[in-house]
Parts: sequence; C-alpha cells; structure tokens
Amino acid sequence: MASEECACSSAPKLIFPCSGAADVGEIADRAGRKLSRDGLGKMFCLAGVGGRLPGMMKTTEGASAILAIDGCANDCVKACLEQAGFKKFEHLKLYELGFEKGMSPAIESAIAKAAEAGAARLR
Repeated sequence: MASEECACSSAPKLIFPCSGAADVGEIADRAGRKLSRDGLGKMFCLAGVGGRLPGMMKTTEGASAILAIDGCANDCVKACLEQAGFKKFEHLKLYELGFEKGMSPAIESAIAKAAEAGAARLR
C-alpha cells in the first residue's frame, strides 16, 4: 500500500471516526480503518483524547492534519475534539452525504463512499 503522505514530515495525519452503536457509526469506523489501511492517515483513539491521556494529547497536538468523521448529527467526534481543545480539523459529516441513522447498512459501497469523502479532506 503506497502512502500519499509527504515523506518530508514525520507528523501524522490523524483520523478520528465515530464508533457509535448506530449503523452510521459503523460506517464511520470502517471508513476510518480503510483510510488508515490505504495509508492516507493513521486512525487514532478518540477515547484517549476524551480521557485527556497525555501521550494521546501530545500526538494529536503534533498532527499535520486531523480528520473527524461523524456518523450522525450529534457530532460526537467534533464535540470530543473541541472539548479537548482542538479547533483546527476537517469534519466529515456522513449525514450530509445522505447516510441516515438507522437506515444506512454498513455495506461495502457505503464504506467506500465515506472513505472517498474522507480521503478528499485529507489531501
């Protein structure tokens, strides 16, 4: 898998997907994992940031880019990042792509659509 990240910087692009219980949370999570596998960034632990773990906070502070992927309009990922003090990040809202909570099965085409939108924001 070829990485599209700049080799001139060791600062990672971090991906924080929703991993909520709803179908759109699963889509966000699986899209984040796909982006990570594809080398477009590194999926990172939102719970670690929410818990203000020092190492997680430091890594996030040093990120070259941050992508928040929210499944539904509750925007939990955005809220967690903002409450931890992070204001500058790309925000992918799956509900704006037509995914509807409780009505969007986590099928491969949905995951691919979400990952494609995330990739565009990481470039």
